[in-house]
Amino acid sequence: MNDDDTPSAPRQKVVRVTGSRRARLTPVEGTDTSPERAAGEKPPASAPRDKGPNDDRLMQDVPPHY
Repeated sequence: MNDDDTPSAPRQKVVRVTGSRRARLTPVEGTDTSPERAAGEKPPASAPRDKGPNDDRLMQDVPPHY
């Protein structure tokens, strides 16, 4: 709302989702709610990394609280 208490553009509403910890927002008029990638498109692959000397050991180690 503006300072003069007149409603401005329509706002999103918070909708509770049963069984979920997160709520969702209603879409706003005039916005595109479709995802950026097409349905069949794969996400971009990350660049392969060189393995360091300790990578294998770090992947096998288990923290002491397990």
